[in-house]
Amino acid sequence: MTAMYKDDQGDWMTVCLKYLLFVFNVLFWVGGAAVMGVGIWTLIDKSDYLSLLASSTFAVSAYILILAGALVMVTGFLGCCAVIREQRSCLSTYFCCLLLIFLIELVAGVLAYVYYQRLSEELKQHLNETMTENYAQPGKEAITLAVDRLQQDFKCCGSNNSLDWLQSVYMTSAVSEGRVVPDSCCKTITTLCGRRDHPSNIYKTEGGCITKLEQFLADHLLIIGAVGIGVACLQVGLFIFQYCGSTSQQTQAITIRLSQSII
Repeated sequence: MTAMYKDDQGDWMTVCLKYLLFVFNVLFWVGGAAVMGVGIWTLIDKSDYLSLLASSTFAVSAYILILAGALVMVTGFLGCCAVIREQRSCLSTYFCCLLLIFLIELVAGVLAYVYYQRLSEELKQHLNETMTENYAQPGKEAITLAVDRLQQDFKCCGSNNSLDWLQSVYMTSAVSEGRVVPDSCCKTITTLCGRRDHPSNIYKTEGGCITKLEQFLADHLLIIGAVGIGVACLQVGLFIFQYCGSTSQQTQAITIRLSQSII
């Protein structure tokens, strides 16, 4: 009677623990999908602006998140299989993957935080030079498109103000046809509308495009950093819980076998 009670109690606890671990792995998989989604959203949403940056840290942080998210999804599936089949080798591989993912996400978060600290200085040093020297130049079509989209999306003109364009290679050449700013500075774009830089015709945003782009990138970097570091810390908790759970499950199985042999 006592042996049967212990068996039933042990089986009940084992099943509950197994299902609890399974639910945690499903949540882990969903978290991975969210991490990968943030990385993809970061690259797709106004990705043209990446050509205006001097360094690739912003893009690298997003790519790391996508990689981490994909690994999390695969690892979550592996964890579910390990819990269901109760294979120790599978669990060992699962925990190693968890550690790797934690390190990758931590790197993404740290990179985003470090780049966030020097983002303003980089834009001030390089954005004006990139815009004035490369706009509408042969072989620089990607930068030209990025500048036009930047000015239209954020309703700004020039890196600091519209006067920056007076020193640009394009505006000082005959190809500009008398324009003083690109047509993308105009509130209503028409051919050669950039010949007139009156506030009624073009955007006169205070702080220029630097301020707008800096805020946009800063918001994305904060999200990357928060998701990377936050999910990594959450995974440490899940790692500890699942390790303790799997150890407890194995201990219970050994205890039940010993009690049966004694009885």
